[in-house]
Amino acid sequence: MNLDNLARIDLNLLVILQILIEEQSVTRAANRLHLSQSSISKSLNRLRETLDDPLFIRTAHGLKPTVHTLHLTKKLPPLLQQIYQLTQAPQFVPTSSERHFSFAMVESAYDTLIPYFIGPLLNEAPNLKLDSYIWTEKSMQAIQQGQIDFGISGRDLHPKSNLQIQQLPEGIAHQTLFTDHQICLARKNHPVLNIVKSGQWDLNHYLTMQHVQVRCEGNNWWMLDYHLADLGLRRQLSTTVSDFYGAASVCAHTDLIFTLPSSFACHAKKLYPLVELPLPLSFASMAYVLLWHTSNSEEPGHLWVKDTICKSISQIIKP
Repeated sequence: MNLDNLARIDLNLLVILQILIEEQSVTRAANRLHLSQSSISKSLNRLRETLDDPLFIRTAHGLKPTVHTLHLTKKLPPLLQQIYQLTQAPQFVPTSSERHFSFAMVESAYDTLIPYFIGPLLNEAPNLKLDSYIWTEKSMQAIQQGQIDFGISGRDLHPKSNLQIQQLPEGIAHQTLFTDHQICLARKNHPVLNIVKSGQWDLNHYLTMQHVQVRCEGNNWWMLDYHLADLGLRRQLSTTVSDFYGAASVCAHTDLIFTLPSSFACHAKKLYPLVELPLPLSFASMAYVLLWHTSNSEEPGHLWVKDTICKSISQIIKP
């Protein structure tokens, strides 16, 4: 395509050509376009020069299209329709859309959140294509580069965390879905349950326990570990695994305890014989947030998906 040559063409002339094809009369074309006959005649002369063809032959019965014009009658209407669509504000019609949206999500959000918004999305827009991926240390960059449409990740509310909502990278917008707190899991019949039952479960006992930890975004330590380090304390992280279900399985079959977001604990307890314990220290909550690039904040498709996700989750998880 030679854009320099295209820039010299007045696209309004194509509209006049289409009207002339339909009316086959300069007079009727002028009346329809509310222009003078002289103006239409001048436009026709410019069209003849631009397209290097007479386009019409005058007869007693009006304008007769040339062979070239008859050829254009097949191409011109769809071309004008496409140009018209380009001038319209962007729209998104869920019932007929075949758009493709991608998500990167922390593993703890899969059972907690994804079942509650995938259904509403596909109920309203059955032809959507939805792809989800596990959240990694590269997912934020993927959103920035437009490779991923949405992210769902945990952000710390601890003032010293590097994963605070206020420290999101440039160009990343967010909306908090819900807040959560940390709890502990231990296997049934674990000796620590007697300590809890006696009312002696405290930070000292917590620190003497062996712990299983999930590696998050490539890090072995969570914000809880940095918080304890500021107090001169440290957990005994005996085992570090890559996923929450793996950690829950280790917890269920050993004497290791597992500290995790409370929203995931109910899913782990459905699969394994685990008992929930309170975290025996005061620690800031965390937030699950929906993330997207600011360039998509007002794009109708992204806006509809975002609103549907937030509405669906708010109906399930109450503050």
